[in-house]
Amino acid sequence: MIYHGNRFTIKPGIPQEQLEEALESLRNQGRSIPSVKHFVVGRDYGGEYEWGAMFAIEDLDGYWEYLIHPTHARTDRLGLPLVDKFMSYDITDDLDPEMDAKIAALHQRRYDSDAELTQLISDLGEYTGSAAPGPHGK
Repeated sequence: MIYHGNRFTIKPGIPQEQLEEALESLRNQGRSIPSVKHFVVGRDYGGEYEWGAMFAIEDLDGYWEYLIHPTHARTDRLGLPLVDKFMSYDITDDLDPEMDAKIAALHQRRYDSDAELTQLISDLGEYTGSAAPGPHGK
């Protein structure tokens, strides 16, 4: 099982309605992407982030389905422009010593095929985590 998580902080001054729409879009990912077995979206406590989401996905094929699903793309387009600081991470019980490289390769494949997404990620104030290309020049 792969647990894919996101932690993020919203830019100051973002209207509450926009935030709620983005959070609901995250929840919709959990409801609509077949490979997502369980999910949670909510407040992030105990750190420097305000919000978080966790998606349980069975394997790498399911992870790829999650990454390229239209509801995930919709969340990226709605939510990333609202975000200042973002972290993604993965926890897995799979003992494959190459799992980190395999997950990173999936993310890189997605970035390579989606220039708009790559630009949205690059425009973030800070992005660390699962194969994050990071903000260019920041």
